[in-house]
Amino acid sequence: MESMTREQILADLQRSFEGYLNEYGADSIGTFEEPGQGGRYYFGCTVKKDDRTYHIHTPFAQQEDGSFTALGNGWTAETDDPMLQDKRGYGDLESALKEI
Repeated sequence: MESMTREQILADLQRSFEGYLNEYGADSIGTFEEPGQGGRYYFGCTVKKDDRTYHIHTPFAQQEDGSFTALGNGWTAETDDPMLQDKRGYGDLESALKEI
C-alpha cells in the first residue's frame, strides 16, 4: 500500500467537501484526525447535519518515517449522541454520508 503524508491525506479529503455539502445535505463538514492505540491514526471528516455531529473515519498505520498507510477501506460513523451506536463497515466515505 502507498504511504502518504498527513497533508496529502487531509488534502484528498478536503477536495470533495463542497460537493458533499450539497449532495448529502450537510450543514458543515471539516477534516477529522485522531491518534489511536498501537500506532493507529484515524483520518476522516466531522459532519454537522440536522443538529447532530458525526465523525466519519478510517484507520491508518503511522510509519517510522511519519507517513501513513491505510489499513483497509472500512469506514466508521460515530455520532455525538450517546444513545446511538457507532456504525461500522462502510466501504467508502460516500456510503457513510448517505446513511447519516
